[in-house]
Amino acid sequence: MSAVLEAKKRASFQRSGLTQIREAGNFPAIVYGKGVDSESVYVNEGEFFKIMKEVGRNGVIALKMDGQKYNVILQDYHQDPLKNGIVHADFLAVDLSSNITANVRIDIEGEAIGVKEGGVLQQPLFELSATAKVSQFPEYITVDASQLGIGDTLTIGDIRSQYDFEINHEDDETIVSVLAPRSGEEAEMADEQAEE
Repeated sequence: MSAVLEAKKRASFQRSGLTQIREAGNFPAIVYGKGVDSESVYVNEGEFFKIMKEVGRNGVIALKMDGQKYNVILQDYHQDPLKNGIVHADFLAVDLSSNITANVRIDIEGEAIGVKEGGVLQQPLFELSATAKVSQFPEYITVDASQLGIGDTLTIGDIRSQYDFEINHEDDETIVSVLAPRSGEEAEMADEQAEE
């Protein structure tokens, strides 16, 4: 595995120690899970972003700590909306052959026939909950909407058999649909309501 992220144990838990960590281009994190007692660490932000770009949101990272490597996934993180930096992250140590449940992004590809005919594409589901082996977890799934006409709907049931991981949703849940174009009168009424 090429993506190796170095984690150093945090010695100081005072605010001044945290400030020093951040000023050096690092952020605090916690590592827990298989074979690891819960450890407070810090990692380099630049390295973290580089690795996340390489492995993806649900990818496995080799976290090096105290000379040992642990297979971890990014369980959770908090980002500063103003600075776009990471405030804190949780790394979960995992067994590559065990299953995990996480959210997977849904990318829609292809322009629907119905949209070309004036319909409106609606996507109520932007990510789905999936369960898969850690080593086989997808970063995202792609759904082809090109064959959808006006009034057509693509559901979880339509795509379930395309994947060898478990999708934790009901078959009738809508991923994407093409609605009929609104008539001029409906559009005017909607615009008037929006202005009120």
